[in-house]
Amino acid sequence: MLDYIVWTASPELIESVASVRWYGLMFAIGFWIGYEIVWRIFKHEGERESWLSVLLIYVVLGTIIGARLGHVLFYDWSYYSKHLLEILKVWHGGLASHGGTLGIIIAIYIFSKRVTHRSMLWTFDRLVVPVGLVAAMIRFGNLMNSEIYGGATTLPWGFKFVSSQEWWINYCPDGVLANGAACHPTQIYEALCYLGVFALCMWMYWRRNCQERPGLIFGAFLLGIFVPRFLIEYVKNVQEAWELTLRATCGMDMGQLLSIPFIVAGLWLVIRALRRPRTPLTYPNKFAPEKK
Repeated sequence: MLDYIVWTASPELIESVASVRWYGLMFAIGFWIGYEIVWRIFKHEGERESWLSVLLIYVVLGTIIGARLGHVLFYDWSYYSKHLLEILKVWHGGLASHGGTLGIIIAIYIFSKRVTHRSMLWTFDRLVVPVGLVAAMIRFGNLMNSEIYGGATTLPWGFKFVSSQEWWINYCPDGVLANGAACHPTQIYEALCYLGVFALCMWMYWRRNCQERPGLIFGAFLLGIFVPRFLIEYVKNVQEAWELTLRATCGMDMGQLLSIPFIVAGLWLVIRALRRPRTPLTYPNKFAPEKK
C-alpha cells in the first residue's frame, strides 16, 4: 500500500477552444455564493438592495487589483520593475492573498465613504461572513492547478504533484515517480482552516448576533485566516527564491511577515469589541426602500 497520493488532476475542467479551468470556476462560484449570503444579511437587517451590486464591483476590483499588485510589489518587484506591461497580464499568474486583503480594505474604505456613509467596520462585519468559504474554494482551485503546495513529507497524506513541472524538478529530479518525494498538500490545510472560519463567522452572525459588537466578527475573521496562514507557511514552499534568505535571517518568509499586522489588528478588534457595550439592532427581514 502506497504511503502517498499521486495527484494527477488537470487544471482544465473542460478542455476545448474555450476551456474552463477549475480555478476560475471556483473563484466565480465562491463570489456568487458570497453574494447570496451578503444579500440575505442585508435583507435581514433591512438595508438597501442596491448597495449589493455596488459592493460586489468594489470587492471584485479590490481583490484582483490588490492581489496582483501585492504579488508584484511584495514578491517580484525586481522583475516587474523592468517589465511594467507584464503587471497587466494577470492571466499569466501571480496573485498574493495579502495584497488582495489590502485591496479589499481600500475598496471598502471608498465604498463606506461614497455609498453607505457608515463605518468600515459595519461593512466588514457583514462582508467577511462568507469570505472563508470563498477563500477555501480558491485554495481548491490551487489544488487543481497543482500549485502553492508544501515541502517534502513522509506523512501518509503527502501528495506527489505529477502535473507540476516544478515538482518534477525539485522533488523528482531523476524522473522516476517512485523515487520522488511527496509534499504537504498545504492547499487542503488552508482550505480546511478557511472552512472553519466560515462556519465560525456564520455562527457569530446568525446565532450570536455578534454584529451588534462592531468589529468582533471582522477581528475573529482576521485571526482565523492569518494565524493558520502564519503557521502553515512553515511547511509551505516559498514563492520566490530570495525568501529562503529571509527565512534564514529572521526565521520567517514574506507571507508570515505580511500576516503579522493582520493578526495584531484582529486581536485588537476582538478586545476592543468585547470591552464595549453591545449595540442592539433591529431585523425587519425586508429591504429598505430605495431613495428616489
